[in-house]
Amino acid sequence: MAPKSPQKSPGGKKKLQGKRRKQILTVHEEEEPVNMESMGHPEIYPLVLTTKTQEIFNCRIDEDVTEETPYKLIKKEDILEDLQNRAAVSDFHPVKKLVREYPGNEMLLVYDKDFKYGLNFYLIGTEEGKENYLNFPEVPEEQEELKELVPEDIYVYKPPVSKPWVSLGSEKEIEEESVKESTKRITYMISRKRRQFGAPVSFSDQNASSVKDAYIECTAYPDKNFTLTQLEKDVGMQAVPYIKDTSTQTRWTYPKNAATQYHAREFSEEEKETFGQSKSLIDFLNNVSVSVEIALQQNEIMDTFIDDWRHLAEEEGTFGDKSDTHLKEYQSFTDLHSPMEKMITCVSWHPTIYGLIAVSVAVRLSFENRVQFSGKLLLQPSLILFWSFSDPIHPQLMLESPDDIFCFQFCPSDPNIIAGGCINGQVVMWDITSHADRIENIKAGGSRSKKVALKPMFLLEPDSNKEAMYIRHCAVSSIENGHKKVITDIHWLSDTFEINRLGSVYENRSGISCQLVTCSADCTICFWDIRPQKTLTPQVTEKKKEETIEIPFDVPSTFLHLDLAWKPLTKLRLSKGETSLDHCPTKISLKEDHLLYKAQDKMLLQTKAVKAGEMNPYHNLEVGMSNYLKPIDEFCTKFFVGTEEGEVIYTDWKMERDPETGRLMTKKPVSLYTVHDGAVHTVQRSPFYNDIILTIGGWNVAIWKEGIMTGPLLQSCCAPKRYTSGHWSLTRPGVFYIGREDGYIDIWDLLEKTHEPALSQNICITMITYIKPWTFSAKQQFIAIADYYGTLHILEIPWTLSHPSANEASSVNHYFEREVRHLEYVEQRRSIREQEKKEMELEKEKKKVKAYQKSKEQMEAELKSDYESYLELEKNTLINLGLIKVTEKVSYMDLM
Repeated sequence: MAPKSPQKSPGGKKKLQGKRRKQILTVHEEEEPVNMESMGHPEIYPLVLTTKTQEIFNCRIDEDVTEETPYKLIKKEDILEDLQNRAAVSDFHPVKKLVREYPGNEMLLVYDKDFKYGLNFYLIGTEEGKENYLNFPEVPEEQEELKELVPEDIYVYKPPVSKPWVSLGSEKEIEEESVKESTKRITYMISRKRRQFGAPVSFSDQNASSVKDAYIECTAYPDKNFTLTQLEKDVGMQAVPYIKDTSTQTRWTYPKNAATQYHAREFSEEEKETFGQSKSLIDFLNNVSVSVEIALQQNEIMDTFIDDWRHLAEEEGTFGDKSDTHLKEYQSFTDLHSPMEKMITCVSWHPTIYGLIAVSVAVRLSFENRVQFSGKLLLQPSLILFWSFSDPIHPQLMLESPDDIFCFQFCPSDPNIIAGGCINGQVVMWDITSHADRIENIKAGGSRSKKVALKPMFLLEPDSNKEAMYIRHCAVSSIENGHKKVITDIHWLSDTFEINRLGSVYENRSGISCQLVTCSADCTICFWDIRPQKTLTPQVTEKKKEETIEIPFDVPSTFLHLDLAWKPLTKLRLSKGETSLDHCPTKISLKEDHLLYKAQDKMLLQTKAVKAGEMNPYHNLEVGMSNYLKPIDEFCTKFFVGTEEGEVIYTDWKMERDPETGRLMTKKPVSLYTVHDGAVHTVQRSPFYNDIILTIGGWNVAIWKEGIMTGPLLQSCCAPKRYTSGHWSLTRPGVFYIGREDGYIDIWDLLEKTHEPALSQNICITMITYIKPWTFSAKQQFIAIADYYGTLHILEIPWTLSHPSANEASSVNHYFEREVRHLEYVEQRRSIREQEKKEMELEKEKKKVKAYQKSKEQMEAELKSDYESYLELEKNTLINLGLIKVTEKVSYMDLM
């Protein structure tokens, strides 16, 4: 079948189309046809032939070309004619150049059924390739047998085949779920007369009661015909995360070094002479000279920069002055070099070096994610960072630990000794004595004098080339004998006493703090002693002396005797009574905690003595161990414990022997109260009153007094957001700070309000994890606030929150005593009510007993009167029914 000739167009259009075709052909002649040279067949050119082209050249699939004869010889003239007729629309347009330069008269077109070369057909562009395809050499029978043995693993594409739809019952479900109209539609037709269209309307007032049918009241009533009972209801729900967008604007405080060079602009000699002889300048100097002299004299007599308002009514300014009650941000620290997202778990100011603060960081992962990414966490160091006000970018020191630290504390006897608790239950010790000079020579607050003022941020010059200094730990406790879960709190015992395995208190033989107490989520409280213990088996010690222990050059040997062999001195478990379960402690508060607030002067004396040449007592802990233990009488061994269930326990650390088994066991708690509706994360004694304790947990706050067993002195209502941290004020007895999970901090002032916080201020956009105030000087105080995103905010406490009034301590003490009397009155009224209730119950029982103690004659008389009343009722009933007459009354009575 020959290709169809193009239809002739009229004269003008035909010439125009001919020109356009020539232009299109000349443009596309430069294109080279694409062959399969990359696959080793340069003579093959893939093509896509549409159904129209297949009909023109008689190469229809499965009719003219099949799997048995997949090729077709096409004349070169027919292809050129199709290119001329259809131009760029022709399917042979991509190989137009190949067709024109082809030497033969017939070209071989092959049907590519398996799309081996990507398209449904391909054209062989050489005579040699055509002869090789048509005269393909026959394969010997032996080779065919070998091909059959080879497994056919080559994937063969099979196009999808349409199949009839088979019903599985889904159309019935669709029909049942579809909404259909169940009621008939009501049609209303409203009409009016034609002449009323467009007529003017006039409105007037009339009395509704005077005209009939002018007022109709339509009251609502339930219609039983339309009462439906809901039997089944399909409800769809989609959870959408709660998103809150907040923004804040802060000042850019990054210090930047800038320099410029200039020279003074001076008048020339001629200008100087001209201005010196100017009459106007001479008159001006004569007029202002007297005023300038007076101003200079005033500056010498009085200080013009003094703040008169601050000295005016200084005592009254602490109450109600709302202009200076907000915390002002001073500085912030963030670890920019950490590759993982971390949060701050604990904060502690350096006891003697002002302007230096230490923070512990931990990875923000849940327990499941920690297990999943445990391999990556081993490669990341767990650190305690030392930040200085002089360098907000680079930490001064980095203390390494085997795992994330969740609590740590400086030693009250030597600030260079630090103890911390890990998430894996180990206690870690550091000694930074060799690096003390590095952290003491800091620009801001480097001197130990309290008169030093901190420099502003723009005057500090951080060393950008400084390398971070990592310090390894000196000792780690034994994993087998210590805590099994995360350590939530750690405290140093005072240097005035020490305890033994039974919890008995003795005088401290070493004169320094040598014992620790920790609590953990494994329901245990452990006491630790850092001094070397007496060994019971001397043979083992002789073997250890023979072994050589290699100590790294950068690790001091202060606590080498404790490393991996440190065991707790004693271990307590807070039992829940009759059950086998134990309380899970989170925070503890000892009787001697208030002494640590007043240990700064003692630390200064000890550090000065060490600098003078005396030996550090922690480098020789065996001194004093042979001295006789002197017991301390009348020492209070009770302490407060906050638990994970929101309970506040007052218990004793002394051990007692079980009368049945003879084993040592913990005493029963003295008192237990469930006040908080969440885990207790703050148990702290007031720095002003030794017997006042602040507990924070869940959504409320409570203040307790030691010795009062009836309940808390103050218990707040539920807050809008969960509380996460808190701390007493160091200078005002009635003020304490509480952090919330939404980034706000509540400031309570008991002299102003006792039922709600006096002030709430936003600090950050995430949860506050720790609060730690610090007194820098008599005029300047700071508070460190850590958040969940790893940022440490340093804020300056205003004057009203840092300076107490003259009688504030006595006023707050009077408030606590009044609350104690109130509790006693409530307890007294409760006992009176219980006594009245018992008396009422006794009276009821007496009445019941009297009812059963009646005599026999009284019972017979009561029965007789009841019988007579019954006869009277029966007679009246019969008379009313007409069964007997009134005249028969006597006879009826005779019959009865």
